[in-house]
Amino acid sequence: MENPFVRKMERHVRLAPEDRAVLDGLGRLHVRHIAARQDIEGQQSDPYHTHLILDGWACRYKQFPDGRRAIVALLLPGDLCDPFAFRRARMDHAIGALTPVTVARIAPEQIGDAIRERPAVEECLWREMLATTAIHREWIASVGRRSAIERLAHLFCELHLRLTRVGLADGMTLPMPVTQPDLADALGQTSVHINRTLKELRTSGLVALRSRRLTIRDLSGLMERGLFDPAYLQLS
Repeated sequence: MENPFVRKMERHVRLAPEDRAVLDGLGRLHVRHIAARQDIEGQQSDPYHTHLILDGWACRYKQFPDGRRAIVALLLPGDLCDPFAFRRARMDHAIGALTPVTVARIAPEQIGDAIRERPAVEECLWREMLATTAIHREWIASVGRRSAIERLAHLFCELHLRLTRVGLADGMTLPMPVTQPDLADALGQTSVHINRTLKELRTSGLVALRSRRLTIRDLSGLMERGLFDPAYLQLS
């Protein structure tokens, strides 16, 4: 299986064959399979490793004492759950599998060795951190100021481009394995509201959703509806 992190980084960093080999090697260390709805790292845990998503969807989330959950990031194949997790004393959030996932568990000394061997690896890690931070800013803007339909339209546009970047979108069709409660927790809405908003996007002819596959029927229209500017994803 091709390492999706390598594929993603090749869009930003000029990688020599030796760089690709080192990055690919990180994705083959300590591979784990996690069942859906299980934590990869629990809230309040003391992480030593970071995890690279090789297959499946995961999320960062905050769990409140009364059971409410806020999803603060969706993690797709090729995403590092946190490149510098081992520098944090304690997790202030959890990382959970939304679907069955395959991850590579990477120790800090393995990252350090890779950086010393191939300096381009460090640039890849910083690129990943910058992209993660930019996505966080956009999500804050969505929850703070975008309307319900703008939030969902924006998220669909973002997921389309992120999945296309790692070769997991088939043109305008992409996997959508998350549930409506997952979308509600990611967008700060209720499941009922998500259902209504999704219906509005469908009846507007912008998207179709069937058998956990999302088809974008009018990308420019969806981008306009979501006030979506892809510049923050740094795709070029």
